[in-house]
Amino acid sequence: MLKKSPEAPAHTRRARYPGRHPRKFEQKYKELAPDRYPSEVEKVLAAGKTPAGSHRPIMVAEVLACLRPAPGEVAVDCTLGGGGHAQALLERVLPGGRVIGLDVDAHELPRTEARLRAAGFDADTFVARHMNFAALPQVVAQEGLAHVSIVLADLGVSSMQLDNPARGFSYKQPGPLDLRMNPERAESAAGLLARVSETTLAGLLDENADEPHAEIIARLLKQQPVTTTHALDRLVRAGLEKALPRLSKPDLKMSVRRTLQALRIAVNDEFSALDALLRSLPLCLSPGGRVAVLTFHSGEDRRVKKSFQAGYREGVYSAVATEVIRSSMEETRSNRRASSAKLRWALRAG
Repeated sequence: MLKKSPEAPAHTRRARYPGRHPRKFEQKYKELAPDRYPSEVEKVLAAGKTPAGSHRPIMVAEVLACLRPAPGEVAVDCTLGGGGHAQALLERVLPGGRVIGLDVDAHELPRTEARLRAAGFDADTFVARHMNFAALPQVVAQEGLAHVSIVLADLGVSSMQLDNPARGFSYKQPGPLDLRMNPERAESAAGLLARVSETTLAGLLDENADEPHAEIIARLLKQQPVTTTHALDRLVRAGLEKALPRLSKPDLKMSVRRTLQALRIAVNDEFSALDALLRSLPLCLSPGGRVAVLTFHSGEDRRVKKSFQAGYREGVYSAVATEVIRSSMEETRSNRRASSAKLRWALRAG
């Protein structure tokens, strides 16, 4: 019998994915290990989907066309996310420039920073800050700057947040009804539901998501404690089917999505943060500086549009987008999450 060489490495079996429908998030998607399963990533991309646990930056070419980054300029990416937009900016402001990346998500920020460091961007060219973009003036001051040339804000939820059921952003997988972009915040969506009145909840659903059945959904969600995404999904669908039997399945699905959207906006105080950012932009942009904002629903877009138009009338901006910019048909086909994106830009007066 042959003896194993003492130097021979121990045999390790590859990770197995139990059954055809494994329950654990880490086992369900092979593309979470792209180095080991590159064919799975290609298959997902070919289907026009985003590989689980990753984020595809939206409308990169259009954003760059609006911002026109040049070597030596300083840019702020207010919503760093997976770092796709930040990397595109870095490649164009170097040499001599740098990018400051902000994100409230303490879970994803270190991963993105590590990814950009591995891509060759050191601390002199890229800085990551765990901060909300509402604090943009403080960030600019902390970096020893009077102003910056470029500001970008991509207001969409990242794919990493949506895909991970532990974050509670989607009803597709069972998870806690959390919805906090910053997991260190005190109150989750479940806590908010338990605290607010039915009238307040109906107002949130209407204001934050234009939900046409806000009063019915608010009444349903206040009937019993709701602590998981699946419980919310079942309660809203079953309740609306009973109250409004003519609603189609797509309409039911949209009401669930709008409900989660409205709760997410409330939990993270997103509109207040956006309003603060829009007010601070004229103070933070240099003469001739450019800002671009990607929005994903009407409440965000209305705020950006009105702020830019008001700034143009007052002479703060010398030019603003007259029409919203949408993703190309090709990008929308290859990345379905781009379909609802709206891009607006403004140019600081000189």
